[in-house]
Formats: sequence, structure tokens, C-alpha cells
Amino acid sequence: MQRALTWMLALILLAGLAACGGDTPESESAAQGTTGWERNGAYGSRYSPDELDRIKGYFQEIIEFTPLAGMAPGIGVIIRDRADDEMVTVHLGPTAFIGAEVENFGLRQGQKVSVRGVWAELGGQDVFIASKLKKGAYDQLKVRRTKDGMPYWEMSEQELDTERAAEFEDVPEEQRGG
Repeated sequence: MQRALTWMLALILLAGLAACGGDTPESESAAQGTTGWERNGAYGSRYSPDELDRIKGYFQEIIEFTPLAGMAPGIGVIIRDRADDEMVTVHLGPTAFIGAEVENFGLRQGQKVSVRGVWAELGGQDVFIASKLKKGAYDQLKVRRTKDGMPYWEMSEQELDTERAAEFEDVPEEQRGG
């Protein structure tokens, strides 16, 4: 009798979770991990794809930051610009979405990199909001659609899969990362 009651309570609990859309602490934290990074929000609206620019330089370090109050933490890099030897803060995206990829990208201090993105003013400082970070001929970390600025963290899984598959269309198969 006790065993049957335990099973019944477990089934009721599972049914309740399913009725709530399966929200678990894990899915809630993923959603909260991009808070404030919405495309048309106070931060995201500063990315204007019509003003794309490129900087080339040397990787210095990975940084974590909070762009505006109330936003989820972000991850970026510091680049020493080859053109004027200035340090440039480059914002890549929310740590919850892109942090592990940045850490695993294998950047080494002093390594040549190229970043595509747009300049924005944030807290009285100029920052570079990236769409793509490249090292070498084929290694890239892309976080936005270049043509319209849609951040990858706002795409559905299907859209993201399609976009990422298209990233390497012009790269020879033997050079593609896997």
C-alpha cells in the first residue's frame, strides 16, 4: 500500500510538471541567462547592422562583464588594435549562451584575430559589439547574423542549426571544425 501511494504521488508530481510546460530550474536558468540581451532591448538596439566594421589585432584576454544594470552577465575579449595599438573591449554575448564556446575556442595571448561587428557607446566608453570573431583562415566564433544583426541566442534551435550549417559553406570540408 505504501509503495502504491509513493508511485501515485510521483506520477502526480510528473503530471504537474508536464502541465506547467516542464519548467525546471535548468530551463529557467537558461532563459534568465540572456536577460537584457534581447535584440530590441536597451543594449541590443545599439547593434546597427548598417554600420558593420572590422578590427584586426591581437588577443589579450577573456573578460566577463554586465553591460547594463539588470542584464545577465556577458563574455567578451580585449583586443590590441593593430591600426592604433589601442585596447578594444569586444562584447561577444551572454555568458550562459556563448561562454563555454569562447573558453574552448583556444585563444592564446598575442594571437592575431579579426572581429566583425559595430561600435557602440556604453557607460561613456566605446565598445565593439561582435557578430564574428575569427582566428586563422577558418576558425571563427559567430554570434549574430551579419545581414540583419539577429543574435544567435534569440533563434530557435532549427534556425540556429540552419545558420551554423551555412557558416562554413565556402570552407573546404577538411578545414571545417567539428
